[in-house]
Amino acid sequence: MDPGTETTWASRLRGQKIEMEIFTAKYYAACAAGGMVSAGSVHFLVTPFDMLKVNMQANPVKYRNIWSGFGIVWKEQGLPGLWRGWGGKLFGYSAQGACKFGLYEYFKKSYCDLAGPVNSYSYKTPIYLAASSSAQVIADIALCPFEAIKVRVQSQPGFGKGLADGFPKVYRSEGIRGFYKGLMPLWGRNVPFAMLLFSSFEHSVDFIYSQVLQRRKLECPRGVQLGVTCVAGYVSGVAGTIVSNPADNIITHMYNNKGATFSQSIKSIGWVGLFTRSLPLRIMLVGPIVTTQWFAFDLLKVSLGLPTSGGMDQHVSYIKSRTMDQAPIGNAEGL
Repeated sequence: MDPGTETTWASRLRGQKIEMEIFTAKYYAACAAGGMVSAGSVHFLVTPFDMLKVNMQANPVKYRNIWSGFGIVWKEQGLPGLWRGWGGKLFGYSAQGACKFGLYEYFKKSYCDLAGPVNSYSYKTPIYLAASSSAQVIADIALCPFEAIKVRVQSQPGFGKGLADGFPKVYRSEGIRGFYKGLMPLWGRNVPFAMLLFSSFEHSVDFIYSQVLQRRKLECPRGVQLGVTCVAGYVSGVAGTIVSNPADNIITHMYNNKGATFSQSIKSIGWVGLFTRSLPLRIMLVGPIVTTQWFAFDLLKVSLGLPTSGGMDQHVSYIKSRTMDQAPIGNAEGL
């Protein structure tokens, strides 16, 4: 077997002219670039909704619902007020997206290698969970300083205008710790979110192809593949939002109450508030965000001659081809 027939998947995608070999440095760089562009741009575009969400969490008495909240921000701060924190959204989530999507592909491949071709199918859910959590832990380290500034800028009008004056202000008053005091709650929000996000996306993709379309992914036109990406992306976004809502509320409370601890934040918000405060807005916000991210990510991948996301076929095929390529000639002929 020629390994190139398994590793160069672009030739099997309909209408593709550009080829890129998977699981190479260039491949992972392309995935990171796709994650950076898709996450950064989409998060930037929804800054007004994020601005309102943060204020609804920080001051639920004043910002009671979505529409009155927008009216209050508009009346008090005008159009610029709706875009407060755009720098943290753009640059922070660009860094996070690059790490999250690029490293997910890397860790997924690495854990498949450890499991082997048979176990990769049998234990695909643990592989999805392990790969996504590994990637998200690193991605949040990149995001955390930007998130620390963004939340303060959005919910404390006198704090600063953005990253340029926000970074030195936090450093002078709190030091490096000020940028990472919310890292544990951030992990508490984003790691479970990422685990459910990627796992539910992968399983949704498998379900749609096997049960709904009843065709293999590479037998479907590119437009159908991207449509599957959007449906699976929305399902995964909503599921992840529900799971991560308590930690999201804790993060906002800690950044807006200097010295507040994790347990103090839970007590202040209340258990019901942890799961319900700002949840409808977050679903309205995160669902389309995640869908658009997955679509933009896969659109870039197919433009480079790569298959859309989801599934184990390419990983298992790569492992098999590499094993056959490395096996002694006599053994290879007997396979």
